[in-house]
Amino acid sequence: MPSSTHPPHSAPIPRLGQRYAFVVVGIIFLCLLFSAGLRATPSVLLDPLEQSFGWSRATISLAAAIGIFFYGMVGPFAAAAMDHFGLRRVLLTALVVMAASSAASAYMTQTWHLIALWGFFSGIGSGAVAAVLGATIANRWFVKHRGLAMGILTASTATGNLVFLPLLAALASSGDWTRAVWAVAIAMTLMVPLVWRLVPDSPASVGLLPYGSDPSASPVPPAPRTGLLAATFGALGRASRTRAFWFLFATFWVCGFTTNGLVGTHLIAMCGDHGIAAVQAAGLLALMGVFDLVGTTASGWLTDRYDPRKLLFVYYGLRGISLMVLPYTDFSLYSLSIFAIFYGLDWIATVPPTLRLATDIFGDRDAPVVFGWIVAGHQIGAATAAWMGGFVREVSGSYLMAFVLSGATGIAAAVIALMIKRQRAGGVLATA
Repeated sequence: MPSSTHPPHSAPIPRLGQRYAFVVVGIIFLCLLFSAGLRATPSVLLDPLEQSFGWSRATISLAAAIGIFFYGMVGPFAAAAMDHFGLRRVLLTALVVMAASSAASAYMTQTWHLIALWGFFSGIGSGAVAAVLGATIANRWFVKHRGLAMGILTASTATGNLVFLPLLAALASSGDWTRAVWAVAIAMTLMVPLVWRLVPDSPASVGLLPYGSDPSASPVPPAPRTGLLAATFGALGRASRTRAFWFLFATFWVCGFTTNGLVGTHLIAMCGDHGIAAVQAAGLLALMGVFDLVGTTASGWLTDRYDPRKLLFVYYGLRGISLMVLPYTDFSLYSLSIFAIFYGLDWIATVPPTLRLATDIFGDRDAPVVFGWIVAGHQIGAATAAWMGGFVREVSGSYLMAFVLSGATGIAAAVIALMIKRQRAGGVLATA
């Protein structure tokens, strides 16, 4: 079924013209911010659930890993569904699923409840409100400043993941961990009317052109795809015949492995091993989130101006070195604050240059779906690290080897980034 019709929109749309793209970016920014807060919630529930139900840390980490896995795997299907059913329908459905699964988790009593709600349902819902949504918005609504728009939207994802952690940690450790999940459910519910009223499927659906387009051009809506599965796997089939896709997939696997998979899931617990309270540790992640907003937005600006491969080389290289150094610090407030600021600037700055490369190589039409598959690699890496961190901690009693291994993958990704060829001569993709 093609895109849905829209209710009447208020006067600001024609009055703002192409600038309405920034209104859409603002609403999507909030959706991504709250969705990221949902994805961060399992990290603050590790200790409360262990104490309340006696569930092992490995079991709780498994639920988080499953959620991260589905969060990534639903991405390419969500990107195709936004073309097929309409962006607004997909987004509204995802918000409702996240709100319902979060609220239902307040009543869970068995581990399979945890896995179903925080693994399967929250993973599917949040996967549609993630990087692929930002990529679709940036490609549909912007011709000029596309990299900057993607940088802003990407920053909201990581910033929400980190900034909400102190609040969620305080709620989860207050003696009633359900306060944290109710807060997430309420935030998701509040976004539903905003999206319904203010987010069209595309600029053309409200008679607008993308920002930076020639004002004399006519609005052209995106052509609906003939089949959801055909579009999703067709784009994958075309992309998978190129080395560039697999290099991007590999580097983004490392991105997930080194950020929300390991640091996002286990840094609070690692700080706990060194006598640092959960709320204080969550404050460090919040500090990362503040600097991520600066770093990732700046990365979008840089991506509009410089070779994205060289940017990726710098980002992954510095990230790998910082992860290797962290376990050997004294875990004082000073050293952890320096790590938080430095790592925050680099947290997910890799997204704008990765999307730029995907768009340059695979074209505007296929890029959101292909990027969805690349993001799937990110979340497979994150899921691997989420499970691996818990396993290494249980086996060795320390997170040391988990962080050193993660740092080594960052160095490898830096090298792989330089091997990507930005080939699109005459509209034909090279496979070398």
